[in-house]
Amino acid sequence: MDVKIEESWKLRLKDEFEKPYFAQLVALVKQEYRQYTCYPPGRLIFNAFDLCPFDQVRVVIIGQDPYHEEGQAMGLSFSVPEHVAMPPSLVNIYKEIEQDLGKPMPRSGDLTRWARQGVLLLNATLTVRAHQAASHQRKGWEEFTDAAIRVLSQQREHLVFILWGGYARSKAYLIDSTKHLILQSVHPSPLSANRGGWFGNHHFSQANAYLSAHGMAPVDW
Repeated sequence: MDVKIEESWKLRLKDEFEKPYFAQLVALVKQEYRQYTCYPPGRLIFNAFDLCPFDQVRVVIIGQDPYHEEGQAMGLSFSVPEHVAMPPSLVNIYKEIEQDLGKPMPRSGDLTRWARQGVLLLNATLTVRAHQAASHQRKGWEEFTDAAIRVLSQQREHLVFILWGGYARSKAYLIDSTKHLILQSVHPSPLSANRGGWFGNHHFSQANAYLSAHGMAPVDW
């Protein structure tokens, strides 16, 4: 199947595109986008991959589901477009960066600048029906994104995988911890973060220290 995705990822994931589950997933997604309002816009479904070629990945941040309200989802986990109000989880991410690195809170929730530095902002599910959280879960997307995590783990070295919350942490088994750094904590959503374990996790400074120790430039968070 010819999938419009960045070429280096197309090469690494070509076997997935030929599997029956992926053909069924594509058919389902096309029907959903025809019949309902779905997010993100079709051209941005693979935005995380398109902005962050395989060999440029340095950090992987795993989310669960795209935002499901109008104008929010842009194909990057936790990110919203310029001039869109920041969701509470992203506010808490920025607060932790401020505490951890002393960087003031940005005005924009658009994380494209992270993606262009090699931060793969990967949701496990890449599409969603408007106003219906998790509506496209367990339809095949997870099999595809698991394959992306697995191929990164197998074919790259010294990456940082950041797993926030129980769902993301359930992906740790896909990652070779002898080759990569895995950082885990509670989710940055207010419900989890305010119970403790989010603020002060120092994931951003830890990620940069690890990258620097292995000869890579730190991320400008």
